Amino acid sequence: MSKHASVFRRVLEKNPTLLLQVRRGVEKESLRVTSSQATLAQTPHPVALGSALTHPYITTDYSEALLEFITPVSASISATEQALANIHRFTAQQLDNEFLWNASMPCIVNGDAGIPIASFGPSNVGQMKRVYRNGLSVRYGRKMQAIAGIHYNFSLPDAFWQSAREAAGQQHDATQFQTEGYLALIRNFFSRVWLLLYLLGASPAVCASFIQGNRSHPLKPLGADHHSYYLPFSTSLRMGDLGYTSNAQARMSVCYNDIDQYISTLREAILTPHSAYESFVQMDNGERAQLNTALLQIENEYYSPIRPKRVTQSGEAPIVALAQRGVEYVEVRCVDINPFIPFGIDGSTMRLLDLFLLACLIDDSPLCDESGQQRNAINLQRMVNTGREPGLTLLSDDGSEVPVAKLAEPILERMMEIAAWYDATDTKKTYQAVVKDAREKLADPALTLSARMLKEIEDSGQSFWQLAQQYSRRWHAEHLAHPLEAQTLAQLRNEAQASLRHQSEIEARDTQSFDDYLAEFYRQYANV
Repeated sequence: MSKHASVFRRVLEKNPTLLLQVRRGVEKESLRVTSSQATLAQTPHPVALGSALTHPYITTDYSEALLEFITPVSASISATEQALANIHRFTAQQLDNEFLWNASMPCIVNGDAGIPIASFGPSNVGQMKRVYRNGLSVRYGRKMQAIAGIHYNFSLPDAFWQSAREAAGQQHDATQFQTEGYLALIRNFFSRVWLLLYLLGASPAVCASFIQGNRSHPLKPLGADHHSYYLPFSTSLRMGDLGYTSNAQARMSVCYNDIDQYISTLREAILTPHSAYESFVQMDNGERAQLNTALLQIENEYYSPIRPKRVTQSGEAPIVALAQRGVEYVEVRCVDINPFIPFGIDGSTMRLLDLFLLACLIDDSPLCDESGQQRNAINLQRMVNTGREPGLTLLSDDGSEVPVAKLAEPILERMMEIAAWYDATDTKKTYQAVVKDAREKLADPALTLSARMLKEIEDSGQSFWQLAQQYSRRWHAEHLAHPLEAQTLAQLRNEAQASLRHQSEIEARDTQSFDDYLAEFYRQYANV
């Protein structure tokens, strides 16, 4: 069990101003698509956006066409929203006959060949990013990598951890105390993540091109033209077998009981050869096919709805940073893009995530075991595929079948308690309104994002692709209609230029061969 959950609760209840210091950052992905046909852009990353390798706010993820927007870390939700707005509007102004696809599941894709892998230049770090993506391509296929999502980075302030450690007794090492607190949060997150998929899942349907050639998928045609496929009660296909999953990784037993166990499991997966990958040597264009032949090339390849994180130094492996300095924040990775709002996420969603994560922190957190992990996996799969089905039950801690709304109620009660702490100084009661909205969605599944998407597709007679295109074009027009303040525009232009200069400097400094660079990188793992 979490040794300090009650301490965390008392500290926040007594000092609710600490909640106002919670820090967050958003990473939001969006495909670039063509203005004429809304198909995946085949053009290089626009020079006007700067260097995808070194720009602090605008980069690319897997594909050259998959933009990733990164907000500065902030304790202000409104500042985070404004940062997202600025980046979207600046990007829209730089696109030439293209716009941003504001949905998690992709637009029309022309097989793997139509999904260009991101390029980061000839430097060693740029080559490493490229070859890593080559590896994802040969191991899992490119379509899965064209799915977009939102990552939500969340941390509590140093003042909270200091107060909690004092309340628990000073004998605790500060780094270990904070790390154990975040791991307890993560364990509870895994047992409850189904609730986030119910409330925030917005990918119940896909374009027919996405499953072309896949004869084993469970989806049904939506509409008479068969341009869309779906599951009637699904919430987030992105989080299921069609999305961010890996059969090879399914055998990994990653546990969050202590940081050493977590690190050792990932380290072994990075250093141990995996026979199924040994045949991947060279891409069709002659490039190296992968970084290594292990189950994981690097830590990022491990697909998980949440990760313990620590900001890394240049060239430092993530688990090395965790081993040396502990957990600094958590990265929530299961949030679908909301196609019905301009930036895919808004302040209400951020408040919901804050409350959910804080509830995970202040509730007792049983240590994970095999049966619990199996139960969590079953509940996740049920929610992905049949989350809105009338009468759906999920497995409780004791293994009994419990209706979704009943299982959600104690979580929502805790979230409402925290919301009251937040709203004690806010007459608008914005946090309590978020919980009220969640309760309404549980009482009426038709109010969920996934249900709304299917209803709008059916009512309009459009395909998923047409509906997503309609909203994406609408938001693109709004981005263009809101000119940036002169100072903000100048700052973003300067950032783009500075990032291009920074990339050139990195390339000019490189003296090592790529093989030597990789060997040096992987030597880090030997001593973890």
